[in-house]
Amino acid sequence: MADFLDLGEPPQPAAAAQPYRVLARKYRPQTFNALIGQEAMVRTLENAIRRDRIAHAFLLTGVRGVGKTSTARLIAKALNCIGPDGQGGPTIDPCGVCEPCRAIAEGRHIDVIEMDAASHTGVDDVREIIDASRYAAVSARYKIYIVDEVHMLSKNAFNALLKTLEEPPAHVKFLFATTEVNKVPVTVLSRCQRFDLRRIPAETLATHFAHVAEAEGVAAEPEALALVARAAEGSARDGLSILDQAIAHADLAGGGVQADAVREMLGLSDRNAVRDLLGLVLAADAPGALAAIRRQYDLGVDPAGVMRALLEAVHGVTQVKVGGGDDAALPAEERAAYRDWAGKLSFPLLHRLWQLLLKGHEEVARAALPIETAEMAVLRAIHASTLPDPGDLARRLANGAMPAAAPAATPPTPAEPADRSPATFAALVDLLSDEKQAILAFKLKQGARVVSYAAGEIVFSGSRPIAADTLSDLAAALRTLTGRQWRLSLADVDGAPTLVEAELAAVQARHDEARADATVAAALDAFPGAELIDPPAAQRSFQ
Repeated sequence: MADFLDLGEPPQPAAAAQPYRVLARKYRPQTFNALIGQEAMVRTLENAIRRDRIAHAFLLTGVRGVGKTSTARLIAKALNCIGPDGQGGPTIDPCGVCEPCRAIAEGRHIDVIEMDAASHTGVDDVREIIDASRYAAVSARYKIYIVDEVHMLSKNAFNALLKTLEEPPAHVKFLFATTEVNKVPVTVLSRCQRFDLRRIPAETLATHFAHVAEAEGVAAEPEALALVARAAEGSARDGLSILDQAIAHADLAGGGVQADAVREMLGLSDRNAVRDLLGLVLAADAPGALAAIRRQYDLGVDPAGVMRALLEAVHGVTQVKVGGGDDAALPAEERAAYRDWAGKLSFPLLHRLWQLLLKGHEEVARAALPIETAEMAVLRAIHASTLPDPGDLARRLANGAMPAAAPAATPPTPAEPADRSPATFAALVDLLSDEKQAILAFKLKQGARVVSYAAGEIVFSGSRPIAADTLSDLAAALRTLTGRQWRLSLADVDGAPTLVEAELAAVQARHDEARADATVAAALDAFPGAELIDPPAAQRSFQ
């Protein structure tokens, strides 16, 4: 008999590789304890289940990615769990091992029906639910309908559902989820127990992402996770998707998840650069601020992102100033900078910066030239940061003190004429008259009420506004006549009388003083109809 060659055990087929699951699906919460940021809702559900006060319809609302659909599935598991021994009842802690729990988690339970209202909007789709709800559950305790994005149902579909929703069979529960609760009819809202799922705080998300990164065996910098959490804007799903991308980006780079890489991936403005830019704005360093914006733009940062980062910085400083405390998600050096600015900047200045930057952000978002618009917005903010505070001006005027003169914006060069700044506003108007600027001088005599005057700066009262073209003409004339730039602005306070008003008041005072003289009074009595007049020179001074 021939010998057979022993070849050993035949090779076994390699186990099929498990398909990759994105983090948002892999770490979908399977218990209420794993549902982050929604403690108040979980507590209410727990009390309702323990007291056997379970509503027949639930409405879950909130922004994307906060756990609406996950919560609906958890409620379905909680209501249908039978425990490992098959004898359990509804519980806030479903076992996860019984057949109903496993079937619901895998999306194959015959009595838990999920429907996307975005693709099933009509009456016929709702009619199928109504007809099927009459029949008892096949194997579960409750037949549960989960309708996602319920606001997409048509008006007729909502109307068809109302009667069944108000008086459903005892074995049926409805779970609705929506991101736009304002589009759900009030008649439906009144028939549901409503839960508003909150945005998840950035700190909570960062902690959660740290656990996920550890479970995935990936090193991650705390600042990188904080950036991911901020970009998620309260959405766990969005944050996990960003973290998924960051991990892939880190693998390609050969390292862990690093803050610089995340910032580059998201196209975020560097926080150090933002602090430097805000410092340049507050220091009124226009060339430096423009150069800083261009550097960010050259690195690929969106101009709108720069404006948004400046807004966040101003908001952060204001929060510190009102005693809101430090944001733990911020780097230590950023918290220190905010505290320093909060001690130096006034509330009016912070509010003014916020309004100017907010307007700039809106302009950049719709501008045909975004980077140029961002530069102009920052220049506007720089100009506003150097203006005196109207409230401070009013207080100083009330106390009899005039504001100190601000330094000239641009010192004259040797080639420019010497500084001929008049000592008073009246002298300035006379100078304009002498230089054949009679029309401009006349407008200023008649309409300008001065709040403060100093060489290089005039603050006019906004209670009697001066036309913009008059201010423009005045700035140009002063530049030529005095050899320096002048800062002209309006303040919402009452200023001094106009030159005409002041001269008329002076004439009236002289007339009153003359009438008080006994000789003049006797003359006026002796000659009825006689009037007091000023010399021609006095008349010419205010005509």
